[in-house]
Amino acid sequence: MRNSTAIVTTALATVIPALVATPAHAATRNPVIFVHGLSSSAGTWDTWVSKFKSDGYSSSELYTWSYSWSQSNKTTAAQLATKVQQVLAQTGAAKVDLVTHSMGALSARYYLKNLGGTAYVDDFVSTAGVNHGTDVSALCAWLYTSCKEMTSGSSFLTALNSGDETPGNVDYAAYWSNCDAAINPDSSAKLAGATNVLVGCISHTHMNEDSGVYSQVRDFIA
Repeated sequence: MRNSTAIVTTALATVIPALVATPAHAATRNPVIFVHGLSSSAGTWDTWVSKFKSDGYSSSELYTWSYSWSQSNKTTAAQLATKVQQVLAQTGAAKVDLVTHSMGALSARYYLKNLGGTAYVDDFVSTAGVNHGTDVSALCAWLYTSCKEMTSGSSFLTALNSGDETPGNVDYAAYWSNCDAAINPDSSAKLAGATNVLVGCISHTHMNEDSGVYSQVRDFIA
């Protein structure tokens, strides 16, 4: 009897730890880098960063940054390339997700198309992105390089939108409003080859604060 009990006890000691072992960690999410637009800064993402944290993201998965918005989008794209490499080195991730607003879509797309960004980006999101320009930028085109590049028909946009607008093995989404006073025409915010989502009548400045748009973006990059 004692021998039988010892055998059972030994077997249980082997099996039980296997049954209650700590479950494998879920797949790590890509860190998210937020890119602001014209006349803005990292703080424009505070609302969404807070929402991401409420939905389980940690600070180490969310990265905002500020750049000189008056400079060429090409310069900003090069700075974004550096930022991406910094985040990858810091987190150990293989790729990041880019969430952009307004003019931020242009520098991010330039990075993807011309600076090898498609190798390091999994998902790209444009919210109210000035993807095909806007005639409103003519108001500041004489003063800032960035505004000149946003003008419909500019050489910068012509080159950026030539060929494939959504290059590489990247998932693209563009969220646009049908009453965006900063982008004229409204449809300029769409991207050929992307998941284009009309979100209804939301102002340009509220696109990256809106709760409904946030939920769609969160689910897209999940």
